Amino acid sequence: MHEMSIAQSLVDIIREEMVRHNAHTLRVVRLHVGEMSAIVPDSLSFCFEVITAGTEMEGARLNIEVIPVEGICRACGERFKIENYMFLCPACGGTSVETVTGQELSIVEIEVDE
Repeated sequence: MHEMSIAQSLVDIIREEMVRHNAHTLRVVRLHVGEMSAIVPDSLSFCFEVITAGTEMEGARLNIEVIPVEGICRACGERFKIENYMFLCPACGGTSVETVTGQELSIVEIEVDE
């Protein structure tokens, strides 16, 4: 389960930011997780809870927004949502598609008490 190492990395990053800003209690972490990131949101939430248990981060909410896969057709420039991993342009039928969203993992917001 690679979600455990991802959760540990998130906690490390959050802890650094809390120290940098002299924050003491973590309330909420908002993440963007792409559909193609191979991350299972429920597993990530579980791992986050396990890692933060007994720490100053215990009880913090992990809000995960799943970002859909979108692409741009290199032939015609059409931007579209990719469903069922069908990398086929709905406008021209082209198969040369650049993925522009859906692979990310990013911390969008951290809510803390000082």
